Amino acid sequence: MKLKELLEDICKHGIFGTVLAYIYVIEFQKRDLPHAHILLTLDSESKIRTKDDIDKFVSAELPDPCTELRLFQIVTKCLVHGPCGTININSPCMRDGQCCKSFPKQFKDDTEENVNGYPIYRRRATEPVQVGKYSIDNRWVVPYNPWLLKKFNAHINVEVCASVKSVKYLYKYVYKGHDAASVKIQKEGALDHDEILSFVEVRLAVHLPQQQPIVYQDGQEAQTIERAAFRKTTLTSWFELNKNDPSAHNISYSDIPQYYVFDKSTTNWKKRQRGGQNVIGRLPVVSILDTERYYLRMLLLRKSGAISFDDILTVNGLRCIIFQQACQEYGLLRGDQQWHDALNEAAQFQSPRQLRMLFAMICGFGEVEDVPDLWVQHQVSLCEDFVHRYSEQTAPHYALADIEELLTSYNLNLQKLHLPTVDLPASVLERANFDAVEEQAKANSYTMQLNSEQRNVVEILLSAVYNNAADTPKCYFLDGPAWTGKTFVYSTLLHTIRGRGDDVIPVASTGIAATLLIRGRTAHSIFKIPIF
Repeated sequence: MKLKELLEDICKHGIFGTVLAYIYVIEFQKRDLPHAHILLTLDSESKIRTKDDIDKFVSAELPDPCTELRLFQIVTKCLVHGPCGTININSPCMRDGQCCKSFPKQFKDDTEENVNGYPIYRRRATEPVQVGKYSIDNRWVVPYNPWLLKKFNAHINVEVCASVKSVKYLYKYVYKGHDAASVKIQKEGALDHDEILSFVEVRLAVHLPQQQPIVYQDGQEAQTIERAAFRKTTLTSWFELNKNDPSAHNISYSDIPQYYVFDKSTTNWKKRQRGGQNVIGRLPVVSILDTERYYLRMLLLRKSGAISFDDILTVNGLRCIIFQQACQEYGLLRGDQQWHDALNEAAQFQSPRQLRMLFAMICGFGEVEDVPDLWVQHQVSLCEDFVHRYSEQTAPHYALADIEELLTSYNLNLQKLHLPTVDLPASVLERANFDAVEEQAKANSYTMQLNSEQRNVVEILLSAVYNNAADTPKCYFLDGPAWTGKTFVYSTLLHTIRGRGDDVIPVASTGIAATLLIRGRTAHSIFKIPIF
């Protein structure tokens, strides 16, 4: 939520100026929490060039605790590096007795615009302050934007890219790709091994026929497509290699970089002369939702000597229509029996709502081959509660609507899974998620704890709910000081109405207020009110 709001402030509200383009990636470190790296490109009118511009947006000094106490507290909590060096030689940033981030910095009375690609920020000499068990000054402050820091109360490092050198580094950083690990076993002696320098990673294309990615400029689409038709990828070039070089027939696509080098100028694979043992061929991860490409990748990992896409589709002389069928013919697919067994077993003791949660989880993580078939075979148990509430004809619509809501956690929806789509408001699902007997028991318990005034309020409101007389008021305002039990009254009403088997959706104006109510929703969510 904070990241989304941060991007809104930067790109739409223009806190740094007009943004022409931006990229960001989320880095998942082993030691620290996930965090975003964002690179902005501002228009010419907004570019930060002079030292006054830099000082306007970026600070690398401790705020004055007398005038900016809250900002001072955030900076000392979130934007102080280390400390490291002689103060703390065990800091994770220490390499050979030096800080790899070059802290502590030098005091500087004025900002310098461009020194080796980056500004040197102003860090005036001040009296040290105590932060934890260390005494620090401006030399330990990570550059930040005061406005962003006060709004988000989080670690947000802001830097100015003063030259193309720093921009190239940042682009390389955000596109550096996923982790790859290697293991070396040695009987005795110290292991002096830098796995990053020892291995070369070769990324291999995985694309369907005539669907290789291309990059083009506006107005040059036709020319780019025409050139791409004659330019080979690592995959199509591998087909050509297998046609012309019989020695490559026994090598799988993922292993080919160990024996051949891909020449980008000619887009051909050439015989490798040395160093093949230090090369790792990597195929990109493909989601099972990208169905055909997913099964193509599966075949490429196992089949060697292919000379075309048609050759990959051909199994024992029979040409398959799709890559999934080819995987089935090769015996590479286990089928969905394990997911059927899991749902059948769960149906013996789990409620329909819990079954739908399991169904959504299986679709999100289970790599199901045929989701529609899984739905059809288990539709009865997945819809059982809705059948009692509605009818056998309409129950699947309500069950699918509930599954659609559960799938949002996995960035999925019914359409992506090729399931029938429905258009039901989320509010209709609330009723089936409560046990009427349990709700009635809670209502009785809550009612016994009401004082006389609270009981009077509950009786008036219940009368208004169930009295259909035209002269019965339907709108009430409950007022009272804090801690007088207003929320308790609301909870009593909710349990009572749900205990009678009726629908009730509590709606509040803010998210915080909604969380105090059982299955509370905000007015913006339930009534689709736009947020300005």
